[in-house]
Amino acid sequence: MDDYTAAELMVAAAAREIRDGDVVFVGMRLPLIAFVVAKNTHAPGAVGVFENGILRDTPARELLYTMSDGPNITGALSCLGMLECMALLQSGRVSLGFLGAAEVDRHGNLNSTEVRDASGRTIRLPGSGGACDIAALSQRFVALLDHRKFRLPEKVHYVTSPGFGASHTGRLAGGGPAAVITTRAVLRFSPAGEAYLHSHHPGTTVEEVLANTGWPLQVSPQVHPTPPPTRHELRAMRSYDRQGFWTR
Repeated sequence: MDDYTAAELMVAAAAREIRDGDVVFVGMRLPLIAFVVAKNTHAPGAVGVFENGILRDTPARELLYTMSDGPNITGALSCLGMLECMALLQSGRVSLGFLGAAEVDRHGNLNSTEVRDASGRTIRLPGSGGACDIAALSQRFVALLDHRKFRLPEKVHYVTSPGFGASHTGRLAGGGPAAVITTRAVLRFSPAGEAYLHSHHPGTTVEEVLANTGWPLQVSPQVHPTPPPTRHELRAMRSYDRQGFWTR
């Protein structure tokens, strides 16, 4: 098997969350590459939705650095306004959304608004953008982030985007979080709406994952190493992001 980076492993795990025929709120960075991988492997019928209103049934022919780059517009299925794009969420037509966050807690709530440091000083972050809409209204969503203890607290400092609230009864709409993909592991959620360890990445132990999580994380009886990227998946990533701009 080829060598791969931690980011490439995360991309492969994210791509496997996309099902054939999904309408995917793609986003930038690693989810962008995950969409490319899924389209070139197991989900040729997936459609990508970008927050600026672009819909694509094929990946852009060149690597994207922003959503509004020319290659994302050329050959697009449709170029809508943001209102029409968000209406896809409101009408329940988006089956999967990808999100990043500064913090994710044990019930899958996301924070990208503000945190407090050890001295109690509040640090403002970029905020929601469309993240709250995506989390609340997608049929399911997946979050990606660096796996460090302070980024996986028992309770987020601020609920920017809802997961399962304090339990599965906290959902207002949508299906809630399906997975949290980190640099160490893949977390999934129990019927009660609490995260558990589904798989740990190769080279990372269960104990390391637990030690770097901010609450007593439950471990699945079927916990296993995350499958590494296949050669087909790596080929799709590297032929698109040739310099490793997003993946290295």
